[in-house]
Amino acid sequence: MSQEPPAPPGQASWREVALLFLKLGTIAFGGPVAHTAMMRHELVQRRGWVSDQRFVDLMGATNLIPGPNSTELAIHLGFDRARWRGLIAAGVCFILPAALMVTGLAWAYVTYGHTPAVEGILYGIVPAVIAIIAHALLGLLRTAVKNIWLGVLAVAALAAYLLGVNELLVLAAGALLAAAARMPRPSRDQAHGMLAAPLLAGSPVFGDPTGGQLVQLFTTMLKIGAVLYGSGYVLLAFLRGDFVERLGWITEQQLIDAVSIGQVTPGPVFTTATFLGYVIAGPIGAFLATVAIFLPSFVFVGLLTKLTDKLRSAAWTSALLDGVNAAALALMAGVSYQLGLTAIIDPLTAAIALLTLGLLWKTRLNSAWYIAGGAAIGLAHTLLT
Repeated sequence: MSQEPPAPPGQASWREVALLFLKLGTIAFGGPVAHTAMMRHELVQRRGWVSDQRFVDLMGATNLIPGPNSTELAIHLGFDRARWRGLIAAGVCFILPAALMVTGLAWAYVTYGHTPAVEGILYGIVPAVIAIIAHALLGLLRTAVKNIWLGVLAVAALAAYLLGVNELLVLAAGALLAAAARMPRPSRDQAHGMLAAPLLAGSPVFGDPTGGQLVQLFTTMLKIGAVLYGSGYVLLAFLRGDFVERLGWITEQQLIDAVSIGQVTPGPVFTTATFLGYVIAGPIGAFLATVAIFLPSFVFVGLLTKLTDKLRSAAWTSALLDGVNAAALALMAGVSYQLGLTAIIDPLTAAIALLTLGLLWKTRLNSAWYIAGGAAIGLAHTLLT
């Protein structure tokens, strides 16, 4: 396919940016890697809006700031095409379809979540989700763990997380230790315990939430959006630490159901926060959680637009990023292990997980097909037992 020359930045209508990213937000199943591939196909190969080199530069920049990488890449690309209006249009339109779908599914979950059919569907979906996360971990392993030192760092981060160390401390320690090793200077991280509390599902936790509860929901999601590095799957560790263990607002099962909904819908995995916001405080909770979790990405990308090239080439930033990536991979592994204990409960769920992992390894099918297959098996299991 012949490629058009890159269009001059900032000279396009924000409306064409909005329409393209609305389309991508509606069809972009498969997680951040799939989102990135689709953006390259549409913007580099089909439309020639940016060159391959510029696209790679923007990909590198999103790895240096907190937040959902594929969403931030969309925001960056919108700015390149139509400046500030394009930045807002690209981000909002990429997020909006998934946020609306997840809100609708959250309503159905809260209303019908204990019916046999819905429980059966989730019974089959969740093991498939665990396999998708495991496959993502294996795919990221070689990229994140580039040498023996980073491997040791990742193992230490995993151990710290499983012992109850706060997720932020794990990521910060990973970054600082990697930078210190390059200087070199030794560093040491400290443990911080957390408390778990069970909660029943089936209706919003706060049917008539107070202003203080809504403020706490908003600020907690805002904090997560502002500090979270790595893949969207690292989000699970933060949500678990804050909403399951610290606040006790949701159960382990509700978290894993939220992950499943995030997987079965297109667009950013961070819309898992939309689902949990609805479960906690209804429609207003879904809205506040969505705004809070994504707001930092718009701010960070806006600040970063003039600094992309410098940040990408800085040696100390590269060292910090290596440490963050290794620690983030460890968090993904830790939360996958904990969620797997909840999801894989019998031979059938184990078979769904193993079959999904095998198909992911051997084929290039969209992950939505595996989710659909798990749902069908789970529903059939429920109807036949």
